[in-house]
Amino acid sequence: MKNEKFDDLRPYYDEEIADAMLRIADSECFPVLSAFVYPDKEVAQVKNMLKSYTTIEEFQSQVTKAWIEQVISRSIRRLSYDGYENLDKNKRYLFISNHRDIVLDASLSQYILHFMFGHQSAEITFGSNLMGSQLVIDIGKSNKMFKVIRGGSVRDFYENSLHLSDYIRHAITEKHESIWIAQRNGRTKDGIDATDQGIIRMFYMSSPENPVKALAELNIVPVAISYQWEPCDLLKALELYQSRFEKYVKKPGEDLNSILTGILQSKGDVHISVGTPLSESDLAPFAGLPNNKFNMQVASLIDNQIHKRYKLTCNNYIAHDIRAQNEQYASNYAEEEKKLFVQRYNKVLATEVEDKQTLGNIFLGIYANPVDCHGCTTIFPFLLSQ
Repeated sequence: MKNEKFDDLRPYYDEEIADAMLRIADSECFPVLSAFVYPDKEVAQVKNMLKSYTTIEEFQSQVTKAWIEQVISRSIRRLSYDGYENLDKNKRYLFISNHRDIVLDASLSQYILHFMFGHQSAEITFGSNLMGSQLVIDIGKSNKMFKVIRGGSVRDFYENSLHLSDYIRHAITEKHESIWIAQRNGRTKDGIDATDQGIIRMFYMSSPENPVKALAELNIVPVAISYQWEPCDLLKALELYQSRFEKYVKKPGEDLNSILTGILQSKGDVHISVGTPLSESDLAPFAGLPNNKFNMQVASLIDNQIHKRYKLTCNNYIAHDIRAQNEQYASNYAEEEKKLFVQRYNKVLATEVEDKQTLGNIFLGIYANPVDCHGCTTIFPFLLSQ
């Protein structure tokens, strides 16, 4: 169902795909993109293929699928998953996921949902800060990505949040499209996955009279993704380190560097676990609470599922033992696995910074903190008790 109200946010319609394919095929970067996605094909052949596509489904089945499979074969040892078998193909969901990589979290989830389990592909949030070129816009919108506007004044933030809330509800209840969105603005960098309570408020801004019913209508499904080797682990550690001494300001091209690093860096074992939808009965006990406490409780429901479903790897246990200076979790990893992790940890300690110990502890936290969060009911116990 089309609605001009959302033309500034929405993905492309099928009738816009042909022109987008022409622009992508004629871009300066196309030879590089072609070589990655189709290493065994000539650029001219791939260009002709692309120019023949006229629908989103063609683009996703021929290009997106091939691209993700290249990422998997080149940088992931084992991709595992659970929970998808419990989803209903006749329903649409709001998947809210922890966020560890700019591109791969949603891409891998989409691959499993659509290509492995046969569900309709989901629309995916697309930060306006990442939409730096027509090429990026064309690739994103052809892959069912919709814009989330970043920045602006307090009033801009409110109006953009309301507009986004309206679009998400429109997409799920009228367009009959599922949505993938991260649990917070920006990736988790310290290993502690926590849902932004503001995002809960945003979800029901479009229907504020009854927040419980408004959220239940969206079929919110928590999703947990875990990586054996955290994408951009050193870059994340350096950002957190610098943030301790001054306000961190992104450098030009930093997002692109993080995207490429996340794609190319070896990730080892990756697991995605899909939870159960938040039902009206799950949310009903919070009816009547002040907005801030209501949002907190709903966020905790999501966090609880994500923490329980997050699959800890050998690196999580190794980092925890190194940080604690004991062998509490030694039965969960082999000596060779510890040796490999220590090698990477030593490279971090060799980084040119003034306080290497602090940087090292931050790096260990990225991997160790999920062990402490795993299975906990909330990471805000002191707030819930007030």
